[in-house]
Amino acid sequence: MSTTGAIAEAGARGGPGGPWWWTRRRSMVLDVVLALLSAMECAAEGISFAGDIGVPGVLGVAVGVPVGASLVLRRRWPIAVVLVGIATTPAEMGFLLAIVGLYTLAASDVPRRLTVVLAGASVAGTFLVAFVRFHEDLGEDGGRPGMWLVTFFSALMSLGLSAPPVLLGLYVGARRRLVESLRERADGLERELSLLADRAEERAVWARNEERTRIAREMHDVVAHRVSLMVVHAAALQAVALKDPEKASRNAGLVGDMGRQALTELREMLGVLRTSSDGVASAQAAAGSARLAEVAAAASARVAAPAGAGPVGDGPCLDGLEDLVGQSRAAGMAVELCVEGEERSYGARVERTAYRVVQEALTNVHKHAPGAKALVRVAHREGEVALQVENGPSVGGADAGLPSGGNGLVGMRERVVALGGAFVSGVTDAGGFRVSAVIPAGESGAAPVVVPA
Repeated sequence: MSTTGAIAEAGARGGPGGPWWWTRRRSMVLDVVLALLSAMECAAEGISFAGDIGVPGVLGVAVGVPVGASLVLRRRWPIAVVLVGIATTPAEMGFLLAIVGLYTLAASDVPRRLTVVLAGASVAGTFLVAFVRFHEDLGEDGGRPGMWLVTFFSALMSLGLSAPPVLLGLYVGARRRLVESLRERADGLERELSLLADRAEERAVWARNEERTRIAREMHDVVAHRVSLMVVHAAALQAVALKDPEKASRNAGLVGDMGRQALTELREMLGVLRTSSDGVASAQAAAGSARLAEVAAAASARVAAPAGAGPVGDGPCLDGLEDLVGQSRAAGMAVELCVEGEERSYGARVERTAYRVVQEALTNVHKHAPGAKALVRVAHREGEVALQVENGPSVGGADAGLPSGGNGLVGMRERVVALGGAFVSGVTDAGGFRVSAVIPAGESGAAPVVVPA
């Protein structure tokens, strides 16, 4: 409580320390010089006081030197220094000690009530000594001084010696505390900015990972289905090439159309990705990501449309399920579409997710259960749309030989869960496979937020 604000401030900064309680060598030098001057002053005044009371001058020096030298402790114990100055006031010594002590006390972190009490005691002691000295001096000159005149000059001297150092110390202490608070606030802001930067970096990493996952899912949904149909048609073409040339020609045309469309869509996606990764500005990256979303949506729409048809709307929707099922039928799959409930439109993301679930489920049937019958059921319920794609076991057909990364079911689950829906898949008792999904219809349909890498 008696430590000055200068010591606390320097300690908080962690600057180079000095010996003992000093935090800087410059402060130590200043206090030592002040203590030497105060010791010499008190020694001289001690000699004068010793002569007045009739004791040897050496005794006055012996008392004055340690009293003045106590000023070296002002930063460590400012209260003690002020008390020494008050105690030596009757001996009329230690003016420098009193002035510097009061300044240090007012500038320190000592409670203000204690500062006021000690400053008042110093003013009172100085006033009494000055009053007695003025009265004696004027009496020796043969005059009869007026009481009000002695009182006025005594009060003026006591306030003149005590008020300026106290006011200056209060100002310096308040300014120091203000600087300390500003520094602490700046340090706090710096720490907060550092935390925000770390969080922003983490969010950027998360956003990049999410964007990579989304792009991979879009490419899988857009390209994998068409390529799977190409493989199925190619297998059928090989089987009927000699028996039915006309059908083989139709299959060859379908394979060519699908291959060209798949290559075009893949080239557009890879072009956008390459442009976004060449170090362009963040605004261009954002535009590229938006363009990628548009390309994926348009390409997805072309998957649902018949060959030669243009882009439809903002992407695939439930109205394109008939064409999707028709493509699988054209590839030789026995697939039936059953729609229950009153058909209605949903948000863009809901319809796109529902379409993707059916598309990926049919692709899996082509891959893993060639020749199996499939049933696609769509139920429009109040507040939700339910989907189910179930196929029987493979019937006498060899595996299509299509590669599988094992990400189809994972992608379907991620899409459905992202909209707050439920997804279930598994093997049926008959040896087939069933995919079921329930998607809430309350989704706004807004496009997902794309954060550029």
